[in-house]
Amino acid sequence: MNDSGRTLTFNIFRYDPQLPGDQPRMQRYQLEETDGMTLFIALTRLREEQDPSLKFDFVCRAGICGSCAMVINGLPTLACRTLTTTSQSGEFNLHPLPAFALIGDLSVDTGKFMREMTERIEGWIHADEDGDIHSLEQRMEPELATAIYELDRCIECGCCVAACATRQMRAGFLSPVGFMKLGRFHLDPRDTRTDADYYEVLGNEDGVFGCMSLLGCQDNCPKNLPHQVQIAYLRRKMLQA
Repeated sequence: MNDSGRTLTFNIFRYDPQLPGDQPRMQRYQLEETDGMTLFIALTRLREEQDPSLKFDFVCRAGICGSCAMVINGLPTLACRTLTTTSQSGEFNLHPLPAFALIGDLSVDTGKFMREMTERIEGWIHADEDGDIHSLEQRMEPELATAIYELDRCIECGCCVAACATRQMRAGFLSPVGFMKLGRFHLDPRDTRTDADYYEVLGNEDGVFGCMSLLGCQDNCPKNLPHQVQIAYLRRKMLQA
């Protein structure tokens, strides 16, 4: 069914913490729907045609950078991958992702969180010695390379963090994106860390044992990453450690 020509309604969270006296509020906008319209297109038109002060993030417009993640009608997902036709009523309630520092309106600072998470888990290959750029790359079976790539598809959009009930209750919780990253390095034969090394990061209530297994991460990941499988895998490895 083609809903082109409908009038869409957007109820958008507005608040600029840098603006003295500004207060959180919901602001209503309306826009005529066009064929193939995504929320990214709609928000861009609203900013260009109605309100240049509206803040939201975007880079790639193709579901790769993760910048346009926000809470859309109660669920965290990507605005560039959400067609306006998904709403039968034509109404959208938009909020910024929770668990991240608010920049303004729908824009949040996921970069600070991701950097601190990467430093905390030491999210890089730990090798016995520095690599030689002139040496041949270590051989790897295609099946293993594919398994590592599957975990490496994470775009750090923050949707899994926003959907994680444990993270909302405990700020120190590592979060699903951290588990996904650690699982990727645990699987990589070039990384020399042992299970005991990983246990230092994961083996506590702020690590994989603190997860309540509500699987908001699994349900809301826009890249359909195997969060449930990954959490179970890391738990088994940490119990063995």
